[in-house]
Amino acid sequence: MGVLQPWHLIIILVIVLIVFGAGKLGGLGGAVGKSVKDFKESIKDDDDVTPTKNTKSVID
Repeated sequence: MGVLQPWHLIIILVIVLIVFGAGKLGGLGGAVGKSVKDFKESIKDDDDVTPTKNTKSVID
């Protein structure tokens, strides 16, 4: 059998819920989701940037 069984995970989730409370866990989930969304948008914006003729190469 594996180290973590399903009832281990249930006990851990109950303890986390007791310590942080349902309200804070919901807010934490929303903050993480917003951070991931912002990160993906910044990566997408970086890919769209193309160098112009006036930019110098690092190798030069």
